[in-house]
Amino acid sequence: MARITIEDCLEHVPDHFALIHLTAKRYRQLHKNNSKPLVESKNKPIVTALREIAAGKVTFREDVEATMRAQSQEVNERRRRSQRLDALVHAGKLNPHDQ
Repeated sequence: MARITIEDCLEHVPDHFALIHLTAKRYRQLHKNNSKPLVESKNKPIVTALREIAAGKVTFREDVEATMRAQSQEVNERRRRSQRLDALVHAGKLNPHDQ
């Protein structure tokens, strides 16, 4: 059987981060739940998971890019709120011990 590459998998997922999460999830399904492989493979579950992703047989249910964008916006908003609170404390307008 031909070697599987990360590049083969990245044709079906947006980035390395998403690939890691999808592979780990599918690995757990194959390894712990004894799910049947979606592609023929005599390899260990981790390699089988990568082969399934590269074949386009395993994907995310949601739009990964939209989900990551929304999470990034949420993190940025929390960071802005924290910076505003820090500025108020530094200016003496807010005492963190009064809560």
